[in-house]
Amino acid sequence: MVTDVRAAKDFMEKYFGLQNSGGNDGLTVLIDNDGLVLTLMKMGRTGSTTYPDNFHVGFFVESDAKVDQIYQRLKDDGYDVAPPERQHAYSFYVGAPGGFTIEVGA
Repeated sequence: MVTDVRAAKDFMEKYFGLQNSGGNDGLTVLIDNDGLVLTLMKMGRTGSTTYPDNFHVGFFVESDAKVDQIYQRLKDDGYDVAPPERQHAYSFYVGAPGGFTIEVGA
């Protein structure tokens, strides 16, 4: 569940190459060429969703250079994101529009 389906959809399309498979401002289905299906649903007016502190969606790409490229695009576009670090993987985290966190790693 997300607070803004359109903003989350636009973010996922721009930075992760997902394609809109249909929907509207209440529910949108995104896909990729590898079989991923990601459904974004708008949070209800009276409901609230609280994700666990460490909840996130991960995108693992082919190289450290690709991680750096995505990081730089986000940074250049004004996102507040800490540089990639090597921990369990070479990765960084970013807060996505709609209220959830994304990890990008290699």
